[in-house]
Amino acid sequence: MPVRPSFFVFRAAPFRAPCVLYNEAGFAPFYFYYWEERPVYTIENHDTRPQHNLALEEYLCRLAAREGSEFFMLWQNEPTIVVGRFQSTLSEINGDFVKRHGIHVIRRNSGGGAVYHDLGNINYSFVRADLGEFDFAFFTQPIIDALGKLGVHAELSGRNDIAIDGKKISGGAQYRHGGIAMHHGTLLFDEDLDVLSQALNVDAAKFKSKGVQSVRSRVTNVKPHMPNAGDMTARDFMALLQDQIQGLTPRTLTEEDGREVQKLMDEKYSTWEWNYGTSPAFTEARRERFPWGGVEARLSVQDGRVTGCTFFGDYFGTGDYGPLLSRILGTPYTREALHEALSGFEPGEMFAGASGADVEKLLTPEV
Repeated sequence: MPVRPSFFVFRAAPFRAPCVLYNEAGFAPFYFYYWEERPVYTIENHDTRPQHNLALEEYLCRLAAREGSEFFMLWQNEPTIVVGRFQSTLSEINGDFVKRHGIHVIRRNSGGGAVYHDLGNINYSFVRADLGEFDFAFFTQPIIDALGKLGVHAELSGRNDIAIDGKKISGGAQYRHGGIAMHHGTLLFDEDLDVLSQALNVDAAKFKSKGVQSVRSRVTNVKPHMPNAGDMTARDFMALLQDQIQGLTPRTLTEEDGREVQKLMDEKYSTWEWNYGTSPAFTEARRERFPWGGVEARLSVQDGRVTGCTFFGDYFGTGDYGPLLSRILGTPYTREALHEALSGFEPGEMFAGASGADVEKLLTPEV
């Protein structure tokens, strides 16, 4: 890996563009980088529709790939549950509560767990050249530093959270595709934490692993910890936070940009197929929680052999399971056969942070 630059947000830093070389077998890319001075654009976005905002994020990723641009954006959603790319939506939400309170439900491109947004929460997004791995500290540190300038003492917690005194104020997630990385996260400023705790169905094992009893006891808002916050609104806080980020160039999107965002909104983020989708039939479900995330494998087994497998969870990864499926499809669904099929397998970024032993533990039956 090349030496990384200081994070681009705090001064106008060069864009790092990936170039790929392939070995003689046509795979196993090697990366090198060249540098060009590029502005870091900031997009002013006051739209609070989640379908629009996630479409805008995806469009900025496409724009970054096309232009070699970098982007930073602060934004808000009206009451919404945002589920991770690899999660089963109906398993993550309190459906009756969500329906009664008119809460939007939408799926994002990045992995990780479901989160609740309202207008007391702020979201931030960074779009830049891919770092070559899932690295949360690299993107969260500028937010931690900006909070520190406002008198809020926060720190990175676990793999992807920001916390104050051990309580979560922010969760981050990442999406990597086509040489571009998009990191986004929440910032609980003055969110309704009671609604948050009721709107989500949270895996009890996740709290057990963190030694806490509930989502309500695990989170806090920034506002009580911020000096002289008084009657400050989330919008006021967003403006202050933006002022801490130096070296940004304001950019107004064109009418053509707006049409592209609207197209993504209509064809993807407003559809039931994307936000809920259908879960394929399965005959066996295996669940495990690892330090890198919780994952459920739903296996189809016919005549004693594995005929299909899908994955759900709050993990991060590429979403490309082909190398794994090529090993297990057609394999007898026994401990010994799967152990042999998975011998020497390493998941890499398929499940970020996982080992081959983790995958084998997830997939193999007890007998």
